[in-house]
Amino acid sequence: MTSYALRATETDCLLVIDVQPDFLPGGALAVPDGDAVIAPINALGRLFRHVVLTQDWHPAGHASFVTSHPGKKPFETTALAYGEQVLWPEHCIQGTPGADLSPKLELPHAELIIRKGYRPGIDSYSAFREADRTTPTGLAGYLRERGFTRVFLCGVATDYCVGWSAIDAREAGFEAVVVEDACRAIDLDGSLERAWGDMAAAGVERERSGAIGG
Repeated sequence: MTSYALRATETDCLLVIDVQPDFLPGGALAVPDGDAVIAPINALGRLFRHVVLTQDWHPAGHASFVTSHPGKKPFETTALAYGEQVLWPEHCIQGTPGADLSPKLELPHAELIIRKGYRPGIDSYSAFREADRTTPTGLAGYLRERGFTRVFLCGVATDYCVGWSAIDAREAGFEAVVVEDACRAIDLDGSLERAWGDMAAAGVERERSGAIGG
């Protein structure tokens, strides 16, 4: 019998972050090698009875888009009401094909889709809180009411939406495990190394998919 470091249980939830065409190769804000997350995520999906998906869902003209800030270049920063904001190329605009969930995901049993970033003036990385760090998405309450105590996180990008979600999961009182081979990063100016350090400091565990059993 195979010995696994971790096993998915009834109190575990697989949290699949932003696997959308705009974040995959050829997309408006493609994460390098982003499509490599799909096979391990689909394999994880067969181990977990409970799955939640997130979906970046911006209105046109969102405050985080570089096109909303004349004179700025992509990936520069600007000050918004809640603090410093990276300015991204337009991506995941509501109702566009790039905002859809990837059709290559094989997760028909997913129980919830959390949309985030739909407030015009606030960006959103975390599945739990918007980038102002105060506006909740409702995910923490959902997980508590369902009786979940641990989340396994995967998707894109490790150093932004996955990492922020993992840290917020810990702050909300959940155990959190990032499945590193089921994630890919943007790695903007060392952001990946910083993200792993921040996650470790918050008590986030790091594991590979082959060490997880059902």
